[in-house]
Amino acid sequence: MNNALSEYHQRVAQEKRALIVTAATELFLDRGYDRTSLARIAERSGVSRATLFKQFRTKAALFDAIVTESWSTATEEDPPSAGDVVDGLTTIGRRYAALLSRPQMTDLFRIVIAERPRFPELAQAQFAQGKMPYFESVRGYLLAEHEAGTVRVDDADLAATQFLGMISNYVFWPALLVPDWEVSAERVDQVVDEAVRTAVARYAAA
Repeated sequence: MNNALSEYHQRVAQEKRALIVTAATELFLDRGYDRTSLARIAERSGVSRATLFKQFRTKAALFDAIVTESWSTATEEDPPSAGDVVDGLTTIGRRYAALLSRPQMTDLFRIVIAERPRFPELAQAQFAQGKMPYFESVRGYLLAEHEAGTVRVDDADLAATQFLGMISNYVFWPALLVPDWEVSAERVDQVVDEAVRTAVARYAAA
């Protein structure tokens, strides 16, 4: 019985946490980070102020949760095993395209860009807690392929940036500027496949 109650309370807490994060994201986008109070977030999410403060003591902690939610699964997935660079890069590319297509990711970048002049710490949190851990996993994969002898990569930072950039420049960045920007699943696959071909042509070991 105690275990069942504990699991129930944990589930309820997780559900309320998700409501708070969603409400905060909406309000940060609508009103701005500075003009959004924790009290207003509690009201929008339908939870008590005590419940919100139990989960998040500050707006900064709440923004950190938005970053974590936006990048969730991306930093938890293991990179492909080295040995087949085409298969490995294809897996990474498809994962990255799926990540960038999530509404949470677009919302996160819009908040960061809008608030960058007054709250540079938001951009720093997004970069340090979301972007860089993911980037390091891709960089590590390329280094593993280099060690396996499948590619020759003298600058893994540059190689990872080039590969991810070929995907994000088509799939993600226009969505921040162009209303209703959509890319079909077939087109996404084509973008990833072409990025893989380009990277392999450049870095495959002779």
